[in-house]
Amino acid sequence: MTFSIVARCARTGQFGMAISSSSPAVAARCAHVRAGVGAVASQNITDPALGPLVLDRLEAGLSAADALKAVTEGRAHIDYRQILVVDGTGATAIHSGRQVLGLWGEAKATDCAAGGNLLAAELVPMAMVEAFATSKGHLGERLMLALEAGLAAGGEAGPVHSAGLKVADRLSWPLIDLRIDWADDPIRMLRTAWDIYAPQMAAYVQRAEDPTQAPSYGVPGDE
Repeated sequence: MTFSIVARCARTGQFGMAISSSSPAVAARCAHVRAGVGAVASQNITDPALGPLVLDRLEAGLSAADALKAVTEGRAHIDYRQILVVDGTGATAIHSGRQVLGLWGEAKATDCAAGGNLLAAELVPMAMVEAFATSKGHLGERLMLALEAGLAAGGEAGPVHSAGLKVADRLSWPLIDLRIDWADDPIRMLRTAWDIYAPQMAAYVQRAEDPTQAPSYGVPGDE
């Protein structure tokens, strides 16, 4: 029901992920990022608790592979889960259980890992990894390009209805947290939201850290 990518920007140290699904509000359940720690996708028949558990292990100093093993080993119903992890060194790990739905696939490289289930084509995750690896610019843009590449490679077997983009930088709250929770063309709508939000990102951080130096809102009544 899902295809996604988790990634680290080696230049900035940011962590992020992009995801889309036929289910509603997929990013609300499956997208997990933590500044200075890593990114985790917990998908398929989703247990949203798994993402924070893996991030806790990463924050304690475990590698992506060891953190994933610590959370999955001996856990009930883990065969129904698909989990993607990237850590602070750019190392990645993936768990795809024996009960993952439909045609599924996974791919990983330094700084990124992609996976999906109920896919239209097994090579969708590889297309996402290749798009990320060959792109430049802000992590948010690279993740969007990877998500769009996954859709172009076939995406999910049926139509997708939700999508999300989430990035952690240096603060406790996400630098980017954009979601399309139900639509006929959510990836296109997410692209529009990202293109609007990207030029304003720095201003929202400035408003949080020092509103006395922040730019105006540029809306009626703001003088």
